[in-house]
Amino acid sequence: MAYQASQPLKITLEAAADLSAKQYHFVKVDSNGKAAACAALTDVPVGVLQNDPTAGQTAEIVVVGVSKVSSDAALNEGDLIGPSADGQADARVIGTDTTHYVGGQMLTATGAAGVIGTAIINCATPARAA
Repeated sequence: MAYQASQPLKITLEAAADLSAKQYHFVKVDSNGKAAACAALTDVPVGVLQNDPTAGQTAEIVVVGVSKVSSDAALNEGDLIGPSADGQADARVIGTDTTHYVGGQMLTATGAAGVIGTAIINCATPARAA
């Protein structure tokens, strides 16, 4: 069962576009300083979106802490994760995905794509999976 921690480090940014279908997906900071959905494996995530804002509304983002995440495929406990091409959590392999960023680690398994799991998020200093 997916869960959240009570005191994660959160920030708020203005949503650059409609993010109402991106709750629990990785987001990034765009060139205007607004929250945008991660749309590439190489995007640098700032955190995981907690609400479902439309363009111009406040996006609430967990930068560090425990958060629910939407999985891009089945994930296992302990898997390192980063954004997929649609912003969902995708597994990262150290030494293999050298242009992809790690933004957390799964605490609970997910059985398939689109399933909500729980992860420790650390996007304060995202690093490549080198």
